[in-house]
Amino acid sequence: MPRTPGGQVPFLNGRGIEERDWLAPDDFFEYWLSHHVMWKFKNPIKHSIPEAVWPTADQAASSLLFQPVIIGPLTLESRTWVPAMVPWRATEDGFVTEANIEWYRRFAEGQPGAIVVEATGVRDVPSGPLLRIGHDRFLPGLKKLVQAVREASGGHTRLLIQIIDFLSVRRRPEPEKFFDRFLQINVQHREALAELTNDPHWLYVDETEIRAFLKGASPETLAVVLSERELESLRFGYRERVTDTDHDHIRDLPKVLPEIFSAAACRAREAGFDGVELHYAHAYTMASFLSALNIRADGYGGLRENRVRLPLEVYAHVRERVGNDYVVGVRFLGDEVIAGGNRIEDAAYFGVEFARAGFDFLSISKGGKFEDAQQPKVGQAVYPYTGQSGYECMPTTLSDEVGPFGRSVPLVAAIKRAVNEAGYMTPIVGAGGLTTFAQAEAILRAGHADIAGFARQALADPDWFLKVRRGRGDEIRRCTYTNYCEALDQAHRPVTCKLWDRVALDEPGIALVDEGRRRLLPPEWKR
Repeated sequence: MPRTPGGQVPFLNGRGIEERDWLAPDDFFEYWLSHHVMWKFKNPIKHSIPEAVWPTADQAASSLLFQPVIIGPLTLESRTWVPAMVPWRATEDGFVTEANIEWYRRFAEGQPGAIVVEATGVRDVPSGPLLRIGHDRFLPGLKKLVQAVREASGGHTRLLIQIIDFLSVRRRPEPEKFFDRFLQINVQHREALAELTNDPHWLYVDETEIRAFLKGASPETLAVVLSERELESLRFGYRERVTDTDHDHIRDLPKVLPEIFSAAACRAREAGFDGVELHYAHAYTMASFLSALNIRADGYGGLRENRVRLPLEVYAHVRERVGNDYVVGVRFLGDEVIAGGNRIEDAAYFGVEFARAGFDFLSISKGGKFEDAQQPKVGQAVYPYTGQSGYECMPTTLSDEVGPFGRSVPLVAAIKRAVNEAGYMTPIVGAGGLTTFAQAEAILRAGHADIAGFARQALADPDWFLKVRRGRGDEIRRCTYTNYCEALDQAHRPVTCKLWDRVALDEPGIALVDEGRRRLLPPEWKR
């Protein structure tokens, strides 16, 4: 981002792209966090974080939460889990940085049963500052990350890595650029213009005249002339879909993805990870194959059994390559929360099929889709966590009467019940607004899940697990579920927590960002 000589940053003030004000970095940051786009309830109810009664060390030791659990060939020392979170600390080329290593080292110091490393790209293609595992050159950094977690946790925490494929998403274009460079004029545009204007000359004129006309056309005119996909590309930016089978590389996804995923899983094993989590959730390739919106006509879309076909083929190829003595799990959606998308009945079906296939664990999420995302600003890419489905993925304390805490537990419980009734005991990971010991323990005791996932609460205090275990829960830094961290993710900035990122900034040796205004890691717990 450009800066003035004084270190200030520009921001678009909402009155137009050409108008700019200048703010100090700290003020810009606060502006962004208060104005970032996110779906909200029309009449939200403000919820307080749940009151907590923390166990003694003896009570924690006898709890179900801190009992071992078996996932495939692996035993976790406790049923505590840190789900994958993208911290935006990799290099632009996808390599592990020292900041990545320190990030996971800090989580490991709290000794959860398992940590899942952020969504890591399986292809050897540019993807910005996100980790990649699509080539052997990424292995040295990944090995260092694994070693750091082993050392920091004293061997008490198992480390998995989430591996992901995604399709192309382009930034929302300037309208002039869209009409000059991206729009391919065809006979449908000509016929629509001729009918709309009652002027047949549009059928024969040069393309430049059509492009010039469309640049100045009203939204109503564009809605008539352009196709639904063209309008979306203009208003949101072009986005590939798994149903774009007129493109060879999309049509061939079922041919290439099993090998791509299995090669990545083999690298994960070589790097020393205890297992892999196949990312079949949210807005990305594999979730899109599972989606009810997948209408491919080649046997990989339409009916549920066709939509689950490629995810099962990918798993089978991964399992064949890594062997039965290595953990392979999956994260998928309990509900897509979009019009025409999957609901719990679909998710329960997929859960049973995944268990039948031999996945070692099922981790359940919710929402996070492109289809209902808010319109991005020109020059920005659409972000799949800004619509209602995004809210349901990361609910805040501004909610409906249900509130954000344990909001997805009914979905998790329904999937677990379906899996168990089908005769499978595959462990189920439940997450989403889990914050207190009593809450997590009750979910496990009720049989709604087998493992409790803490994402934002672990970000707020990575020592949550050790503090509870030692009977020092009253020292926990409680997440307030305002999604300050999610706003940073949306801005593609290093993710931190507002509860600690401005604390003790003069502490010697700490890593800082934003010209020294934020620390990258929480303070060490004084044990």
